[in-house]
Amino acid sequence: MRRHIEFAHLHNFRDMGGYRTRDGRELRWGRLYRSDSLGKLAGAAAQADLERFRELGIRTVIDLRYPWEIEAKGRVPEQDGLTYRNLSIEHRPYDQAEIDPELDPWRYLADRFAEVAEDGAEELREALEALAADDGPQVFHCASGKDRTGLLAALVLALLDVPEDVIAADFALTELATERLVADWHAANPGRTLRWPAYGRAPEQIIRLFLADLTERYGSVHAYATGRLGIDEALVTRLRDRLLTP
Repeated sequence: MRRHIEFAHLHNFRDMGGYRTRDGRELRWGRLYRSDSLGKLAGAAAQADLERFRELGIRTVIDLRYPWEIEAKGRVPEQDGLTYRNLSIEHRPYDQAEIDPELDPWRYLADRFAEVAEDGAEELREALEALAADDGPQVFHCASGKDRTGLLAALVLALLDVPEDVIAADFALTELATERLVADWHAANPGRTLRWPAYGRAPEQIIRLFLADLTERYGSVHAYATGRLGIDEALVTRLRDRLLTP
C-alpha cells in the first residue's frame, strides 16, 4: 500500500494506515487520511485531482482551519454523501512567515501546539467524536497539513497506542512536502519576504516536545484526552475498533 497519494495540487495527502500499535494491531489502510487544504481541489484546473479524491470514497472531511481561511482559500467541493465539518482548533492566529529567526523554532512551535491543545479542547473533542462515529473513510486537514493536522494525528495515534517513535516519524513525513509548501507561499505572496527560514519544516522534535509537555502536565496523552477533552473510554474503544485491525 502507498502512504503518499499523489495529486497535482495537494502536496501532503497521506494514508495513515499500516502503523502498528503496542499490542500488535495495525491501522487499516484506506480508513483515515491527513492532508493539506482540500480547498485546492476546487476549480477547473483541479478536476483530475478531484476525481482522484472521489475515488477514495471519503465520506467525512474535517477542516481544522479558521473560517476566514476557508473564506479566502475555499473548501472541499460539495458532493453527495460527503459530510463536511469545520472545527477550528487553533484560537490564536500567528503568521509563520514572520516568526523571529532568532527564536528556537521547534520550541516555539511546540508552545503553539500546547496553546491549541488547551484553547481548542472543544473542537478537538468533536473531531475525535467524529472520527469514532463513521466507519467510512475520513480525512482531516488544515492549510499545509503540518501543525494543526499533525497535532490531531498525534492525538489519534497516541489514543490508539501507537509508539511515540512512530508518531514522530509520521509527523516528520511533512518534510517531504516542505519545498512545495514554500513554493506555494512565494506564489501566494509576491513581493513579501519569507522571514522565518524554518517555514514549512516539520522535524520530529516538535511533536516530541509537545507530547512530553502534555505528559508532564496531565500524566499521559490518554489522561489529557479523558480529563481536559472529556473523552470517555467508550469513545476510545470505538476509535480503536473502527481504525484498527482485529
